[in-house]
Amino acid sequence: MCPNCRAFVTTSDKVCPYCDAQLGPRAVDRRAPGEILGGLIPQARFTTILILLINAGLYLAENFNPELLRSGESLPAPYMQGEWWRLITAGFLHGPWWHILMNSWVLFDLGAEVEQIYGTSRLIVFYFVSTFTGFWASSHLGMHTSVGSSAGIFGLIGAMLAFGVTDRSSLGSAIKALYMRWVIYGLAISFFPGLNADIWAHIGGLAGGFVAGFLASTPRARMMWKEPLLRVLAGVSIAITALAFGMLYLAITRAGA
Repeated sequence: MCPNCRAFVTTSDKVCPYCDAQLGPRAVDRRAPGEILGGLIPQARFTTILILLINAGLYLAENFNPELLRSGESLPAPYMQGEWWRLITAGFLHGPWWHILMNSWVLFDLGAEVEQIYGTSRLIVFYFVSTFTGFWASSHLGMHTSVGSSAGIFGLIGAMLAFGVTDRSSLGSAIKALYMRWVIYGLAISFFPGLNADIWAHIGGLAGGFVAGFLASTPRARMMWKEPLLRVLAGVSIAITALAFGMLYLAITRAGA
């Protein structure tokens, strides 16, 4: 498919016969160049699995040091006291075992879908933005104490929904129909008794992911100026996340002093 006009072309075409855009390697060839660790980690899920490993490592660390959860969870806005890092670190921490298991199960499949459609840089930006907007909404609108990757997960759902809304192809229509159901099911589950789900984190993450997906869009020939910018934004997202965990470490150190 031509990234500029979305028309179907042959694999041998170097220039789109409909809009004259230059054609490069297919998206599937660019995003799945080979196996990692002899095929142990699928290329399409590489970034997703890194996030899952970070979440799992932090979950184990929580069991050895409960202060990690206390100092990293999102708090109601009046109690934040300038501890901004909580709006990011909360997205990588979890409560009970079933909490991280359920979120990891959804993220494993959803992350691969987002990375195949949008690419790695956009996935990182979407996850970061929606985690922040989700816990901002939870803190300021819901006044909740909260943790979990569900804000980022709902952000990825929002990004896929944005693709379905903006892409006029049959693929876009199918994705829009699928992820509209995901939104309905996800928000409905948020109200199940006993789950203690943070509905405001879900809504905030969904909104942040949709806006980010709408603005970023998928790679297209006529908007290639976005690609270096998105790679920079992905790097900034990683740097801010690392800084947030550095601030969390200092908070834990002060609490234990």
